[in-house]
Amino acid sequence: MNAIARLLFDLAGRVLRTIDPWLLGALLALMGIGLAVLYSAGAETPHLVFAQGARFAVGLAAMWGLSRIPPTRLRHWSPIVYGVSLLPLLLVLVIGQGKHGNHWINLGVFYFQPSEVIKLSLPMMLAWFLQRETLPPNFRVVLISGILIAVPFGLILLQPDFGTGMLVASSGVFALFLAGLSWWWFAAAAAGVAAVAPVAWIFLLKQYQKDRILTFLDPESDPLGTGWNIIQSKIAIGAGGMTGKGWGQGSQSHLDYLPEHTTDFIFAVLSEEFGWVGVATVLALYLFVIGRCLWIAAEARDGYSRLLAGAIGLAFFVYVIVNGGMISGMLPVVGVPMPLLSYGGTSAVSLLAGLGLVMAVGAHRPRHTT
Repeated sequence: MNAIARLLFDLAGRVLRTIDPWLLGALLALMGIGLAVLYSAGAETPHLVFAQGARFAVGLAAMWGLSRIPPTRLRHWSPIVYGVSLLPLLLVLVIGQGKHGNHWINLGVFYFQPSEVIKLSLPMMLAWFLQRETLPPNFRVVLISGILIAVPFGLILLQPDFGTGMLVASSGVFALFLAGLSWWWFAAAAAGVAAVAPVAWIFLLKQYQKDRILTFLDPESDPLGTGWNIIQSKIAIGAGGMTGKGWGQGSQSHLDYLPEHTTDFIFAVLSEEFGWVGVATVLALYLFVIGRCLWIAAEARDGYSRLLAGAIGLAFFVYVIVNGGMISGMLPVVGVPMPLLSYGGTSAVSLLAGLGLVMAVGAHRPRHTT
């Protein structure tokens, strides 16, 4: 019996040797909390939980598979992966479906969101390009990097999906930041955005996108229309208090006051039912995941691995900040899900797959020998 136990233990160690146990533990905790909150937000019907659990399983399998690929091989594949991932972004503009545009491709068994794939391929491509250049980046490197970011960003805006486009662009910008890009570049970019904002408002933004911005500035101006979502979200957050109303006792979601309570606004459900204690617990887990990614990046022995792991970790940070700011009224509503809490398939799989790339960096870094 002891021999069998040792054999099984050794087999498990070999199978899971590339999985970072600390990162996996935090992710499993977040997934468990997410499924519990989803069960309550979904009117205590199990089918949403089963569907999301199946997506988590697919994401964990992708994470395990990617964690076993050495970063040297990932670096070699990066341009190919980037180029191939642009093709579905073109295809979705023709055959895509969505409430406010062409966001998903119906594959029969499930809906595929092509923009989620570029969240992985863009930081891979930027890391591949930047590690070949002399750093910190000069004007030529910044220009080429900007083009690499602008192509998928522009295609996603055409869907239109500003929220996802912003997340995709941020992963590329973080790669530049980690490569040592000077702060004055970011100041110049901010000034450029401010300069073109009036033009974008007139010619680029759809009416529902303008409504979101106006609602962010003054949600009480239309409390029964465009301001309803954010007002009800803030009510839910405030109603939770310190310890919350209890699991399954949130009135805002169960009485259908809070729209999108299983997707974009699920964090408001968590806040109402588990209060500040639940919010602080989840934020601590998010902080740990981000910190672990940055630690793995700092320990990497080559530029590609360092840039890839760091960009993915900081992009995860943007997910949390944007959704948290959105549901609390501090940022406009842009349709960004809360990682591993919000109900959704492609998003959860791509997120876990990206963390698999981070684990690959940690598992395959050269060890010091004595």
